[in-house]
Amino acid sequence: MKIILHIIRFVVGVLFIFSGLIKANDPLGLSYKMQEFFEVWNMTIFNDATLVFSILMIAFEIIAGVAVLLGWNFKLFSWLLFLLIVFFTFLTGYAVLSGKIRECGCFGDCIKLTAEQSFAKDLVLFVLISFLLIKRKSIRPIFSNSISIFFLVLVTTGSFAMQVYVLGHLPYVDCLPYKKGSDIQEGMKAPIGSIPDSTVIKFIYTKEGKEVEFDAEHFPADFNDTTYTFVKRYDKLIREGNAKPPIKDFVILSPTGNDTTQAILSDPREQYVLFIKNMDANLTWVKDFREVVNMAAKKEIPLSIITSDYDKVVNFLHDENLVVTVYKGDVVAIKTAARSTPTLYLLQQGVILNKWGRLDLKKAVSNYY
Repeated sequence: MKIILHIIRFVVGVLFIFSGLIKANDPLGLSYKMQEFFEVWNMTIFNDATLVFSILMIAFEIIAGVAVLLGWNFKLFSWLLFLLIVFFTFLTGYAVLSGKIRECGCFGDCIKLTAEQSFAKDLVLFVLISFLLIKRKSIRPIFSNSISIFFLVLVTTGSFAMQVYVLGHLPYVDCLPYKKGSDIQEGMKAPIGSIPDSTVIKFIYTKEGKEVEFDAEHFPADFNDTTYTFVKRYDKLIREGNAKPPIKDFVILSPTGNDTTQAILSDPREQYVLFIKNMDANLTWVKDFREVVNMAAKKEIPLSIITSDYDKVVNFLHDENLVVTVYKGDVVAIKTAARSTPTLYLLQQGVILNKWGRLDLKKAVSNYY
Protein backbone atom coordinates (compact mmCIF):
# COMPACT_ATOMS: atom_id res chain seq x y z
CA MET A 1 0.00 0.00 0.00
CA LYS A 2 2.87 2.38 0.82
CA ILE A 3 4.39 1.88 -2.66
CA ILE A 4 1.02 2.56 -4.33
CA LEU A 5 0.60 5.70 -2.21
CA HIS A 6 3.99 7.07 -3.29
CA ILE A 7 3.37 6.20 -6.94
CA ILE A 8 0.05 8.08 -6.87
CA ARG A 9 1.69 11.02 -5.11
CA PHE A 10 4.42 11.10 -7.77
CA VAL A 11 1.90 10.90 -10.65
CA VAL A 12 -0.31 13.67 -9.21
CA GLY A 13 2.63 15.95 -8.42
CA VAL A 14 4.25 15.55 -11.85
CA LEU A 15 0.94 16.04 -13.66
CA PHE A 16 0.25 19.33 -11.88
CA ILE A 17 3.78 20.58 -12.50
CA PHE A 18 3.57 19.55 -16.16
CA SER A 19 0.15 21.18 -16.58
CA GLY A 20 1.34 24.38 -14.92
CA LEU A 21 4.55 24.62 -16.97
CA ILE A 22 2.71 24.15 -20.27
CA LYS A 23 0.22 26.87 -19.36
CA ALA A 24 3.04 29.12 -18.06
CA ASN A 25 4.33 29.09 -21.64
CA ASP A 26 1.23 31.09 -22.61
CA PRO A 27 -0.70 32.60 -19.66
CA LEU A 28 -2.71 34.80 -22.02
CA GLY A 29 -4.10 31.66 -23.63
CA LEU A 30 -5.56 30.50 -20.31
CA SER A 31 -6.81 34.02 -19.68
CA TYR A 32 -8.76 33.98 -22.97
CA LYS A 33 -10.15 30.54 -22.14
CA MET A 34 -11.41 31.90 -18.80
CA GLN A 35 -13.09 34.76 -20.68
CA GLU A 36 -14.81 32.17 -22.87
CA PHE A 37 -16.36 30.56 -19.78
CA PHE A 38 -17.33 33.94 -18.31
CA GLU A 39 -19.02 34.96 -21.58
CA VAL A 40 -21.04 31.74 -21.61
CA TRP A 41 -22.10 32.42 -18.00
CA ASN A 42 -22.82 36.12 -18.67
CA MET A 43 -20.12 37.11 -16.18
CA THR A 44 -18.03 39.32 -18.46
CA ILE A 45 -17.53 41.71 -15.55
CA PHE A 46 -14.57 39.48 -14.61
CA ASN A 47 -12.92 39.60 -18.06
CA ASP A 48 -10.44 42.31 -17.08
CA ALA A 49 -9.24 40.19 -14.16
CA THR A 50 -8.73 36.92 -16.06
CA LEU A 51 -5.02 37.48 -16.67
CA VAL A 52 -4.41 37.85 -12.92
CA PHE A 53 -6.52 34.73 -12.28
CA SER A 54 -4.55 32.90 -14.95
CA ILE A 55 -1.13 33.80 -13.54
CA LEU A 56 -2.14 32.87 -9.98
CA MET A 57 -3.73 29.56 -11.03
CA ILE A 58 -0.71 28.54 -13.12
CA ALA A 59 1.70 29.40 -10.31
CA PHE A 60 -0.42 27.48 -7.82
CA GLU A 61 -0.47 24.35 -10.01
CA ILE A 62 3.32 24.32 -10.18
CA ILE A 63 3.81 25.13 -6.48
CA ALA A 64 1.23 22.54 -5.39
CA GLY A 65 2.79 19.89 -7.60
CA VAL A 66 6.23 20.48 -6.10
CA ALA A 67 4.81 20.55 -2.55
CA VAL A 68 3.14 17.17 -3.17
CA LEU A 69 6.41 15.66 -4.39
CA LEU A 70 8.28 17.07 -1.39
CA GLY A 71 5.55 15.94 0.99
CA TRP A 72 5.72 19.38 2.63
CA ASN A 73 2.65 20.47 4.63
CA PHE A 74 0.81 17.65 2.91
CA LYS A 75 -2.39 17.94 4.95
CA LEU A 76 -2.91 21.48 3.66
CA PHE A 77 -1.95 20.80 0.03
CA SER A 78 -3.98 17.60 -0.20
CA TRP A 79 -7.07 19.63 0.71
CA LEU A 80 -6.14 22.45 -1.67
CA LEU A 81 -5.61 20.01 -4.53
CA PHE A 82 -8.89 18.29 -3.75
CA LEU A 83 -10.79 21.59 -3.90
CA LEU A 84 -8.98 22.51 -7.11
CA ILE A 85 -9.78 19.22 -8.85
CA VAL A 86 -13.43 19.51 -7.78
CA PHE A 87 -13.47 22.93 -9.46
CA PHE A 88 -11.72 21.64 -12.60
CA THR A 89 -14.06 18.64 -12.82
CA PHE A 90 -17.06 20.96 -12.59
CA LEU A 91 -15.69 23.12 -15.44
CA THR A 92 -14.88 20.23 -17.76
CA GLY A 93 -18.15 18.50 -16.87
CA TYR A 94 -20.05 21.67 -17.71
CA ALA A 95 -18.18 21.92 -21.02
CA VAL A 96 -19.18 18.36 -21.92
CA LEU A 97 -22.83 18.59 -20.84
CA SER A 98 -23.50 22.05 -22.23
CA GLY A 99 -21.56 21.61 -25.48
CA LYS A 100 -20.73 25.32 -25.37
CA ILE A 101 -16.99 24.89 -24.74
CA ARG A 102 -15.12 22.54 -27.08
CA GLU A 103 -11.67 22.74 -25.51
CA CYS A 104 -10.93 23.46 -21.86
CA GLY A 105 -7.29 24.54 -22.21
CA CYS A 106 -6.06 22.11 -19.53
CA PHE A 107 -2.70 21.74 -21.26
CA GLY A 108 -2.75 24.96 -23.24
CA ASP A 109 -2.46 25.05 -27.03
CA CYS A 110 0.53 22.71 -27.15
CA ILE A 111 -1.49 19.64 -26.11
CA LYS A 112 -5.10 20.15 -27.12
CA LEU A 113 -7.70 18.04 -25.38
CA THR A 114 -11.38 17.89 -26.20
CA ALA A 115 -13.86 18.65 -23.44
CA GLU A 116 -14.57 14.92 -23.12
CA GLN A 117 -10.87 14.04 -22.79
CA SER A 118 -10.35 16.79 -20.20
CA PHE A 119 -13.34 15.59 -18.20
CA ALA A 120 -12.07 11.99 -18.22
CA LYS A 121 -8.63 13.20 -17.08
CA ASP A 122 -10.14 15.19 -14.23
CA LEU A 123 -12.26 12.24 -13.10
CA VAL A 124 -9.12 10.08 -12.85
CA LEU A 125 -7.30 12.85 -10.97
CA PHE A 126 -10.30 13.27 -8.69
CA VAL A 127 -10.03 9.61 -7.66
CA LEU A 128 -6.25 9.79 -7.18
CA ILE A 129 -6.35 13.03 -5.17
CA SER A 130 -9.25 11.71 -3.05
CA PHE A 131 -7.07 8.72 -2.20
CA LEU A 132 -4.18 11.02 -1.23
CA LEU A 133 -6.55 13.09 0.90
CA ILE A 134 -7.71 9.99 2.77
CA LYS A 135 -4.11 8.85 3.30
CA ARG A 136 -2.71 12.34 3.97
CA LYS A 137 -1.51 11.45 7.48
CA SER A 138 0.72 8.72 6.05
CA ILE A 139 2.79 11.14 3.95
CA ARG A 140 6.01 12.42 5.49
CA PRO A 141 8.18 15.22 4.05
CA ILE A 142 11.31 14.16 2.16
CA PHE A 143 13.48 17.02 3.40
CA SER A 144 13.62 19.20 6.47
CA ASN A 145 11.22 22.11 6.75
CA SER A 146 13.84 24.76 5.89
CA ILE A 147 15.06 22.93 2.77
CA SER A 148 11.49 22.36 1.55
CA ILE A 149 10.65 26.03 2.03
CA PHE A 150 13.83 26.99 0.16
CA PHE A 151 12.78 24.84 -2.82
CA LEU A 152 9.25 26.21 -2.77
CA VAL A 153 10.48 29.82 -2.68
CA LEU A 154 12.62 29.10 -5.76
CA VAL A 155 9.69 27.44 -7.52
CA THR A 156 7.32 30.28 -6.64
CA THR A 157 9.76 32.90 -7.91
CA GLY A 158 10.44 30.91 -11.07
CA SER A 159 6.78 30.29 -11.87
CA PHE A 160 5.95 34.00 -11.73
CA ALA A 161 9.16 35.04 -13.53
CA MET A 162 8.43 32.66 -16.43
CA GLN A 163 5.01 34.15 -16.98
CA VAL A 164 6.12 37.77 -16.69
CA TYR A 165 8.85 37.10 -19.27
CA VAL A 166 6.41 35.52 -21.73
CA LEU A 167 3.95 38.41 -21.44
CA GLY A 168 6.66 40.89 -22.39
CA HIS A 169 8.21 38.77 -25.10
CA LEU A 170 6.50 35.74 -26.69
CA PRO A 171 5.85 32.10 -25.65
CA TYR A 172 8.99 30.00 -25.26
CA VAL A 173 7.42 27.36 -27.49
CA ASP A 174 5.00 28.68 -30.10
CA CYS A 175 2.17 26.16 -30.51
CA LEU A 176 -0.18 28.55 -32.27
CA PRO A 177 -0.94 28.57 -36.02
CA TYR A 178 0.91 31.90 -36.35
CA LYS A 179 4.33 30.52 -35.44
CA LYS A 180 7.48 31.53 -37.30
CA GLY A 181 7.65 29.93 -40.73
CA SER A 182 3.87 29.47 -41.06
CA ASP A 183 1.98 30.52 -44.17
CA ILE A 184 -1.12 32.43 -43.08
CA GLN A 185 -2.90 31.84 -46.39
CA GLU A 186 -2.37 28.09 -46.12
CA GLY A 187 -3.48 28.18 -42.49
CA MET A 188 -6.80 29.67 -43.57
CA LYS A 189 -7.55 26.56 -45.65
CA ALA A 190 -9.15 23.37 -44.33
CA PRO A 191 -6.66 20.50 -43.89
CA ILE A 192 -6.25 18.13 -46.84
CA GLY A 193 -8.49 15.10 -46.47
CA SER A 194 -10.72 16.73 -43.88
CA ILE A 195 -14.46 16.12 -43.94
CA PRO A 196 -16.80 19.11 -44.24
CA ASP A 197 -20.00 19.47 -42.25
CA SER A 198 -22.95 17.51 -43.59
CA THR A 199 -26.03 19.72 -43.88
CA VAL A 200 -29.50 19.55 -45.36
CA ILE A 201 -31.61 22.47 -46.58
CA LYS A 202 -34.79 22.85 -44.55
CA PHE A 203 -37.86 24.85 -45.63
CA ILE A 204 -40.45 26.37 -43.36
CA TYR A 205 -43.90 27.20 -44.75
CA THR A 206 -47.24 28.01 -43.14
CA LYS A 207 -50.44 26.20 -44.02
CA GLU A 208 -53.77 27.12 -42.49
CA GLY A 209 -51.97 29.12 -39.77
CA LYS A 210 -49.58 26.31 -38.82
CA GLU A 211 -45.86 26.06 -39.57
CA VAL A 212 -44.74 23.10 -41.65
CA GLU A 213 -41.07 22.11 -41.98
CA PHE A 214 -39.59 19.75 -44.59
CA ASP A 215 -36.49 19.27 -46.75
CA ALA A 216 -36.10 19.18 -50.54
CA GLU A 217 -36.68 15.43 -50.73
CA HIS A 218 -39.83 15.38 -48.62
CA PHE A 219 -42.19 18.00 -50.01
CA PRO A 220 -45.82 17.46 -48.91
CA ALA A 221 -47.90 15.61 -51.49
CA ASP A 222 -50.44 18.48 -51.59
CA PHE A 223 -47.79 21.21 -51.89
CA ASN A 224 -48.70 24.21 -54.03
CA ASP A 225 -48.16 27.95 -53.90
CA THR A 226 -51.76 28.79 -53.01
CA THR A 227 -52.10 26.80 -49.78
CA TYR A 228 -48.49 27.05 -48.55
CA THR A 229 -46.83 30.37 -47.67
CA PHE A 230 -43.03 30.52 -47.60
CA VAL A 231 -41.49 31.65 -44.29
CA LYS A 232 -37.78 30.86 -44.53
CA ARG A 233 -35.11 28.30 -45.38
CA TYR A 234 -32.02 27.31 -43.40
CA ASP A 235 -29.19 24.77 -43.38
CA LYS A 236 -29.53 22.13 -40.67
CA LEU A 237 -26.36 20.42 -39.45
CA ILE A 238 -26.66 16.65 -39.77
CA ARG A 239 -23.10 15.60 -39.01
CA GLU A 240 -20.24 17.83 -37.90
CA GLY A 241 -17.06 17.41 -39.92
CA ASN A 242 -13.45 18.25 -39.12
CA ALA A 243 -12.79 20.71 -41.94
CA LYS A 244 -11.75 23.44 -39.54
CA PRO A 245 -8.82 25.61 -40.73
CA PRO A 246 -6.12 26.34 -38.12
CA ILE A 247 -6.49 30.08 -38.74
CA LYS A 248 -10.00 31.49 -38.47
CA ASP A 249 -11.47 34.99 -38.76
CA PHE A 250 -8.27 36.47 -40.19
CA VAL A 251 -9.71 39.41 -42.11
CA ILE A 252 -7.96 42.71 -42.78
CA LEU A 253 -10.24 45.65 -43.51
CA SER A 254 -9.38 49.13 -44.75
CA PRO A 255 -10.69 52.15 -42.78
CA THR A 256 -13.66 52.24 -45.20
CA GLY A 257 -14.44 48.55 -44.65
CA ASN A 258 -12.95 47.07 -47.83
CA ASP A 259 -11.43 43.58 -47.50
CA THR A 260 -7.67 43.90 -48.14
CA THR A 261 -6.66 40.52 -46.71
CA GLN A 262 -5.44 38.94 -49.95
CA ALA A 263 -3.79 42.15 -51.14
CA ILE A 264 -1.57 42.21 -48.04
CA LEU A 265 -0.94 38.47 -47.77
CA SER A 266 -0.05 38.11 -51.47
CA ASP A 267 2.38 41.04 -51.49
CA PRO A 268 5.77 39.67 -52.69
CA ARG A 269 7.70 42.31 -50.75
CA GLU A 270 8.91 41.93 -47.19
CA GLN A 271 6.67 43.97 -44.92
CA TYR A 272 6.24 44.70 -41.23
CA VAL A 273 2.84 44.30 -39.60
CA LEU A 274 2.21 45.37 -36.02
CA PHE A 275 -0.72 43.65 -34.30
CA ILE A 276 -2.36 45.68 -31.54
CA LYS A 277 -5.33 44.18 -29.70
CA ASN A 278 -6.01 47.32 -27.71
CA MET A 279 -4.22 50.49 -26.65
CA ASP A 280 -3.66 49.87 -22.94
CA ALA A 281 -1.79 52.01 -20.45
CA ASN A 282 1.50 50.15 -20.99
CA LEU A 283 3.21 52.22 -23.70
CA THR A 284 6.81 51.32 -22.86
CA TRP A 285 7.20 49.94 -26.39
CA VAL A 286 6.54 53.27 -28.17
CA LYS A 287 10.19 54.40 -28.25
CA ASP A 288 11.33 51.12 -29.80
CA PHE A 289 8.44 51.17 -32.27
CA ARG A 290 9.51 54.64 -33.41
CA GLU A 291 12.90 53.13 -34.30
CA VAL A 292 11.13 50.41 -36.27
CA VAL A 293 9.13 53.06 -38.17
CA ASN A 294 12.30 55.01 -38.99
CA MET A 295 14.18 51.90 -40.07
CA ALA A 296 11.30 50.70 -42.27
CA ALA A 297 11.12 54.09 -43.95
CA LYS A 298 14.88 54.13 -44.53
CA LYS A 299 14.90 50.61 -45.97
CA GLU A 300 11.65 51.24 -47.90
CA ILE A 301 9.93 48.31 -46.22
CA PRO A 302 6.12 48.64 -46.01
CA LEU A 303 4.84 48.95 -42.44
CA SER A 304 1.24 48.76 -41.29
CA ILE A 305 -0.81 48.18 -38.15
CA ILE A 306 -3.70 45.75 -37.76
CA THR A 307 -5.87 46.45 -34.73
CA SER A 308 -9.29 45.83 -33.20
CA ASP A 309 -9.00 49.21 -31.43
CA TYR A 310 -8.90 51.35 -34.58
CA ASP A 311 -9.92 54.80 -33.30
CA LYS A 312 -7.56 54.74 -30.30
CA VAL A 313 -4.65 53.57 -32.43
CA VAL A 314 -5.24 56.33 -35.00
CA ASN A 315 -5.39 58.93 -32.22
CA PHE A 316 -2.24 57.51 -30.65
CA LEU A 317 -0.30 57.76 -33.94
CA HIS A 318 -1.51 61.33 -34.38
CA ASP A 319 -0.37 62.28 -30.87
CA GLU A 320 3.01 60.62 -31.41
CA ASN A 321 3.38 62.24 -34.85
CA LEU A 322 3.83 58.83 -36.51
CA VAL A 323 2.63 58.14 -40.03
CA VAL A 324 1.63 54.47 -40.35
CA THR A 325 -1.16 52.80 -42.35
CA VAL A 326 -3.78 51.33 -40.01
CA TYR A 327 -6.15 48.47 -40.83
CA LYS A 328 -9.00 46.93 -38.89
CA GLY A 329 -8.80 43.32 -37.72
CA ASP A 330 -10.95 40.82 -35.85
CA VAL A 331 -10.23 40.83 -32.12
CA VAL A 332 -10.30 37.01 -31.87
CA ALA A 333 -7.73 36.60 -34.65
CA ILE A 334 -5.51 39.28 -33.10
CA LYS A 335 -5.72 37.58 -29.69
CA THR A 336 -4.25 34.47 -31.27
CA ALA A 337 -1.72 36.24 -33.48
CA ALA A 338 -0.43 38.63 -30.79
CA ARG A 339 0.32 36.93 -27.48
CA SER A 340 2.20 40.09 -26.52
CA THR A 341 0.67 43.54 -26.93
CA PRO A 342 1.83 44.61 -29.43
CA THR A 343 3.47 41.92 -31.59
CA LEU A 344 5.50 42.78 -34.70
CA TYR A 345 5.56 40.43 -37.71
CA LEU A 346 7.88 40.34 -40.70
CA LEU A 347 5.79 38.93 -43.56
CA GLN A 348 6.41 38.03 -47.18
CA GLN A 349 3.55 36.69 -49.28
CA GLY A 350 1.74 35.71 -46.10
CA VAL A 351 4.68 33.70 -44.69
CA ILE A 352 5.79 34.68 -41.19
CA LEU A 353 9.54 35.26 -41.56
CA ASN A 354 9.95 36.49 -37.98
CA LYS A 355 8.00 37.94 -35.07
CA TRP A 356 8.84 39.97 -31.97
CA GLY A 357 7.01 40.71 -28.73
CA ARG A 358 6.61 44.06 -26.98
CA LEU A 359 10.06 44.04 -25.37
CA ASP A 360 11.85 42.73 -28.46
CA LEU A 361 10.96 45.37 -31.03
CA LYS A 362 14.57 46.58 -31.13
CA LYS A 363 15.60 43.17 -32.43
CA ALA A 364 13.59 43.90 -35.57
CA VAL A 365 15.78 46.96 -36.11
CA SER A 366 19.07 45.13 -35.45
CA ASN A 367 17.85 42.40 -37.81
CA TYR A 368 18.54 44.76 -40.72
CA TYR A 369 21.85 46.24 -39.54
